[in-house]
Amino acid sequence: MAVLEVIKYPHPILKKRSETVSEIDGEVEKLIQDMKETMYMAGGVGLAACQIGIPRRVIVLDVSPIDPQHSFLALINPEIVSEEGEIDHEEGCLSVPDCLEKVRRKEKVCVRGLSPQGTEMEIKGDGILGIALQHEIDHTNGILILDRVSRLKRDIYRNKLRKEKRKEERP
Repeated sequence: MAVLEVIKYPHPILKKRSETVSEIDGEVEKLIQDMKETMYMAGGVGLAACQIGIPRRVIVLDVSPIDPQHSFLALINPEIVSEEGEIDHEEGCLSVPDCLEKVRRKEKVCVRGLSPQGTEMEIKGDGILGIALQHEIDHTNGILILDRVSRLKRDIYRNKLRKEKRKEERP
């Protein structure tokens, strides 16, 4: 088990749809443990495998710091099967540092996927759980928080990154 580097925008792996996991083996189990440790060390409530450079449809979540009725959750090949309502919620992202933006999400979602043991699961989520599920599933589909904000906010963030890069490149 290891704490891995969280890949940052604009790395191209973050914009690609992740591959479906066809077999749950020791490699996937280790991936989930590494993701769990990385998420906790980074102070996040969710992480998708692509955020550590592995383009597979695996997510981990733990929203218990915000909503104590929920605990750690790992899902393989998660897909949203139903959704209802809309809600605006301020979100951040480990792969898009210093970007805290209001994002429109579905108020309630039902997600289907596999547990780490290979059992089919269905999770109904609202509040922070529903938001985190949608955010991490977006990652598996190559969608970032920046894709869910206005063009102006996206451009402001990109310009900020360019300025920071230029500062780093100066001797």
